[in-house]
Amino acid sequence: LAPDPTTCFLVYPCKLGRVPLREGNWLQWGHGGSCVGVEEDAAADIDLYHCPNCQLAHGPSVMKRRRGPQRQQDAGLSREAGTTVRTGSAQFIKELRARTFPSADEVILKPSGAQLTVEFLEENSFSVPILVLKKEGLGMTLPPPSFTVRDIEHHVGPDREIDVIDVSRQADLRMRLGDFVSYFCAARRDKVLNVISLEFSESRLSNLVETPKIVRKLSWVENLWPGESVFERPSVQKYCLMGTQGSYTDFHIDFGGTSVWYHVLWGEKIFYLVRPSPANLARFEAWSSSSNQSETFFGDQAEHCYRCPLRQGQTLFIPTGWIHAVLTPVDCLAFGGNFLHSLNIEMQLKAYEIEKRLSTADLFRFPNFETICWYVGKHLLDIFRGLRENRRHPATYLVHGAKALNTAFRAWTRREVLEEHEDEIPGTVRPAQLIKDLAKEIRLVEVLSPGIQDWALWGAGAEAFLWQMGLETVGRGP
Repeated sequence: LAPDPTTCFLVYPCKLGRVPLREGNWLQWGHGGSCVGVEEDAAADIDLYHCPNCQLAHGPSVMKRRRGPQRQQDAGLSREAGTTVRTGSAQFIKELRARTFPSADEVILKPSGAQLTVEFLEENSFSVPILVLKKEGLGMTLPPPSFTVRDIEHHVGPDREIDVIDVSRQADLRMRLGDFVSYFCAARRDKVLNVISLEFSESRLSNLVETPKIVRKLSWVENLWPGESVFERPSVQKYCLMGTQGSYTDFHIDFGGTSVWYHVLWGEKIFYLVRPSPANLARFEAWSSSSNQSETFFGDQAEHCYRCPLRQGQTLFIPTGWIHAVLTPVDCLAFGGNFLHSLNIEMQLKAYEIEKRLSTADLFRFPNFETICWYVGKHLLDIFRGLRENRRHPATYLVHGAKALNTAFRAWTRREVLEEHEDEIPGTVRPAQLIKDLAKEIRLVEVLSPGIQDWALWGAGAEAFLWQMGLETVGRGP
């Protein structure tokens, strides 16, 4: 029977011309799409098939979301002329595991759970990854290590639609959680699938997982998102990660420059970590947008790429902006979450700008990022005013963060780009006034440094002091 692009004998003659080519729907993996003239290998990349007739009305077939292009030859992993190594393929994983990298022990900190406090991070700066070998003292609640993916299904629900990564293709697809669990528990698997974005805050599973105490103390969403906000509260605090052996996620920066925590309940993950130095960030952005990205293993372009295994019972905290890839050498169940905070606001904003320049899809960006920045700017203004009234000086990282935020606020409210940003400005914020007032408080902090003894000027006389110093125009809106 010759292929007919408008008919599939497993479905029906095309009426709408929109046939999902997904496992669990009409065209199974084993069937492919050959009956409509689509080869099986190509069918795996199609999310919604449009026949030639219906392409006139609906456009071309919709392809699956890809996490990165296929690598036809990876110079970092396979250097033999004429060989092809696809990111995530069995050969790619084999060669990656055979390589040697500098140990992350050269850069990471290893405090105990009880030592990991806000004061510890302020003193040491949350600028390098932190590995906590035992969860005791972290103030974190988790299920026991006997917890299985079947238990995940029970607490979240088998009909929950989840995003799944087809590792060999580095492409995203949608599946029912129940179907994924059946795949995970099968005696044989014909694909390597990976789940890294199952957010479960609104499910019964949330009752069994409490994030680390340090995360709850630092998180902007946990502490500064107003309950009465008309914007949807970002749900990025609690993720379940179910990775099968051989899963791989390529180099990336977590959305919005968020910091992230991971805890391995059972199994193991291996992180490949790259410091977000200016040079490495520039190389990462160039690599992400280059036409020869498929020929380059980013770890070879970075100044250093560190290997950090994360084993059962261990917790890893990755700070703002760190570029990382993740390998799952054995089946693994882990929990994690993302959080924005005030310890490195400037780097969070840099990561956000990189995402915009790379035209990152909304699905892979922090929800309402600019909105929460406005809430934080208003909060910092109140903090600075309160400290000034009590003749106390804000922490240096808060001053730097406030300056970075105010620079971003000015950029987002320029007349020529305001239309792109105004939908994320909360109604409770007056942008021009906030920019003006925050600039004034920042300037007062910079002028009245901790070394100045005349703290009388730090209170009610602030305006007069600015005038005396010739700074009466400081803080005026653009």
